[in-house]
Amino acid sequence: MNAPLDSSAVPGTAAAQLTVRTSEDMRELGRRLAGLLRAGDLVLLSGELGAGKTTLTRGLGEGLGVRGAVTSPTFVIARVHPSLVSGPALVHVDAYRLSGGLDEMEDLDLDVSLPESVTVVEWGDGKVEDLSEDRLRVVIERAVGAEAAAPGSDEDADDVRTVTVSGVGERWRGADLSSLV
Repeated sequence: MNAPLDSSAVPGTAAAQLTVRTSEDMRELGRRLAGLLRAGDLVLLSGELGAGKTTLTRGLGEGLGVRGAVTSPTFVIARVHPSLVSGPALVHVDAYRLSGGLDEMEDLDLDVSLPESVTVVEWGDGKVEDLSEDRLRVVIERAVGAEAAAPGSDEDADDVRTVTVSGVGERWRGADLSSLV
């Protein structure tokens, strides 16, 4: 995994960029990320289909000690996983099929559950930013096509992901994301 990003362009902004090689590494990243989260945190996950958003969220659920298997909420839109360890619940939302932005998201009452939960929204960019001035943005990118074919490499480049984690707002100003690396 790589070092934290140079975030000097925005003073006090927390950011880290990592290389994740396997799905188990992605889950482990989620478990480490859970250690930084608290009730009221909003996490936006971005990445193409199959990038590892739900796998990362599984690790978050394990790290937070929540009940139930964390699976993609694509067809139910949102799932709530209560804590088994007196911590915050995990609210896992998949906004892929939602096109109405925050107006459509309001029907899910996320603003009601946000203060006492960790809310993770897959495909949330451009849809839920108004829920909180403070949020953690996680972008997962993977090499595709010719980019994935690394000459002389014996590892499966299709599994390699670049994950960029950046904090937005006062909650994340100056936060130390080095534990993710």
